[in-house]
Amino acid sequence: MPLLERLLQPRTLLHFGRRPTSSHPAWAHADEPDWVQASPARIARALAHAVAQPSGGWYVLGASRLVTRTPSRHFVEGRELVAWRGEDGTARVAPASCPHMGADLVCGRVERNAVVCPWHGLALGDGPHGRWRPFQAHDDGVLTWVQIGGPGEALTDAPILAPRPAQFLEGVIRIEADCEPADVLANRLDPWHGAWFHPHSFAQLRVLEEREDVVTVRVSFRVLGPLAVEVDATFHCPDPRTIVMTIIEGEGVGSVVETHATPLGPGRTAIIEATLATSERSGFLRMLGARNVVRPLIEARARRLWVEDAAYAERTYAHRLENAPLSPAASRAATLSPEALLRRPTR
Repeated sequence: MPLLERLLQPRTLLHFGRRPTSSHPAWAHADEPDWVQASPARIARALAHAVAQPSGGWYVLGASRLVTRTPSRHFVEGRELVAWRGEDGTARVAPASCPHMGADLVCGRVERNAVVCPWHGLALGDGPHGRWRPFQAHDDGVLTWVQIGGPGEALTDAPILAPRPAQFLEGVIRIEADCEPADVLANRLDPWHGAWFHPHSFAQLRVLEEREDVVTVRVSFRVLGPLAVEVDATFHCPDPRTIVMTIIEGEGVGSVVETHATPLGPGRTAIIEATLATSERSGFLRMLGARNVVRPLIEARARRLWVEDAAYAERTYAHRLENAPLSPAASRAATLSPEALLRRPTR
């Protein structure tokens, strides 16, 4: 191991801050090696439960702060969309093609609450124009969502969110990968790879409990060199395209990391991760005023992990297609099915 790596990733850890004190019954598989615990069949069962959750028809577009009075382009399920914020502060999302002659509305400008076509000046806002209709949008203060319901899908008034802390420092990253949303969820439903694949961030990790709907882990996050913070955290899926890590004990109780997987088109997914960090310590409230300084640090750490995990998800996707060659239409259906993971070689 190179000297710099030994200094940054020493084997001896110095934990600081509050540490978990709860005792957990020994998990039945706790004594098995990690590669045995990370059974493809076990992960597939958890994934099947996750993708069966209702979505309300909602998809994450990206960070709320990036939807501005300058129109921006987005893709969801092969649809080209335009998003903008009106003078009333409300985020709006609609088809990106003008209904008049197909001009690109992303190249238009915003006047009051409408986007104005750059070709002939047609103003399009909250109402329909022929077949052109804006989509229902939702801004939760961290992320912007769009509702695109499928046939027979039960729609909800707002996205299905997991509990969030009342006060937090946030960071949002976005990475695109050649995979399906199911591959992103499967990555997070496999916590066993954390300390092996990301030793720069996770010094120790063990699963405390694994159920169909939630996985509980005890993990030591590296801060710098031998300094580490130990917490207990859960992973669960509130909807079929989201997995949430919540710290339940130790330093930063209530902090969450929301990983959202938005399908852009066949075999292409946007990974949008929101980190909402909180603390009960008195100095935390003073840090809220420095969020613009802290945000890049939060995002840099999250991005480093997802550069690696995006490659992990892409490898899983490619491996599945290689072992189950299908027609393009059938291939897409299979990649959305958690049962397809069971076709992978098992131990």
